[in-house]
Amino acid sequence: MAELTTNTRQPRVDMTPMVDLGFLLITFFVFTTTFSSNFMMKLNMPDNSNDPRPPIKYQNTLTLILGKDNRIFYHQKGPKDLNTSLLSETAYGTTLSKLILEKRNSAIEKDNFTVIIRPTDESVYKNTVDVLDEMKITNQPLYVLTDISPREVEVYQSKVKL
Repeated sequence: MAELTTNTRQPRVDMTPMVDLGFLLITFFVFTTTFSSNFMMKLNMPDNSNDPRPPIKYQNTLTLILGKDNRIFYHQKGPKDLNTSLLSETAYGTTLSKLILEKRNSAIEKDNFTVIIRPTDESVYKNTVDVLDEMKITNQPLYVLTDISPREVEVYQSKVKL
């Protein structure tokens, strides 16, 4: 008997259209996706002009000391006159906003009322951002972010121990 040979090829799947579809989908999602953008707060820096500014009176300032465990303390005295009884504690949020507005309204010179922000080494970055947000919320034009003095550190640490 003669053997019949057939030229039958095995069916195979052509993946070219699937690859094209995959690249089209990737391209579609890349162009239609919106990436999250960074939210930045504008920080006003003083100009370098040589106009003399009047010295800051401590009765016309509010000094905020940012401590550990999301605690915030305030006073209106110079570092030399400061003691634990003059260092008071407040809270973030509306309490801090009310405090800033109250102290600004009772200030000697309302136009020159300044908030001094002094974070300690134990405070976290979030606390500083929260206080800067409160400056924006209360429309406080004059504020400064500065290092804490050694006397304030001493009074703060003795207040925290109480």
